[in-house]
Amino acid sequence: MSANEGLEGANKRMRRGGAVKFNKAEREIVRRAILAEARRIGERILAVSVQSNHIHVVISAGGKAISKVVSRLKCVAYYETQRDSVRRRLWSRGYDKRLCFDEESLRRRIAYVNKHKA
Repeated sequence: MSANEGLEGANKRMRRGGAVKFNKAEREIVRRAILAEARRIGERILAVSVQSNHIHVVISAGGKAISKVVSRLKCVAYYETQRDSVRRRLWSRGYDKRLCFDEESLRRRIAYVNKHKA
């Protein structure tokens, strides 16, 4: 039984295809793509963890709309993974964002992401 069945159901409805599982090499491709694109567009990644079935990224507020930044990072990671394999859609629609309004909450988010690095 899921720890949060409502959240699990919502996530399944947002997926457009079957669940995608990244292998170790693919996780590294996605991680590098995210970091490179963030640098290219002037966004600062404070922490990133690419898991087999989801990604955590902590991004410093850079003045761009977070929806645009996330969309761009997803797009670049998608195209990088297509170089080595043929897949259908990788990402669910949307994303989950957690805003940090003080240093302590930011520190906790970064620690959480770093703790879950593959």
